[in-house]
Amino acid sequence: MMTWQGFYLSDHTAALNQQNQQLNAVYVPRPQQSLAVITEVLADAYQRQQPVTIQLKTVDQNNRHWPDITTLIHGYNANDIVVDADRFIPLPEIRNVST
Repeated sequence: MMTWQGFYLSDHTAALNQQNQQLNAVYVPRPQQSLAVITEVLADAYQRQQPVTIQLKTVDQNNRHWPDITTLIHGYNANDIVVDADRFIPLPEIRNVST
């Protein structure tokens, strides 16, 4: 930590507060959707070029869900969707998707 004559610098304190908020954020699990519903929503969003919000099944070591991913669908194949130029998300890893 950076101090100046025993005081914390305000930029560093603000960064620590922001990091603490991110670590303590709770992401409520949404209902598990069927693979048919997930693929239907994703196909519609891909066709219309609409952003989607994706919640993955993945949880951290404290059994808390990771933050949602909001993105455009750039492509897909039988098992994955492409959300960035080089990021693939397997369909079985998706818990919930909405437009």
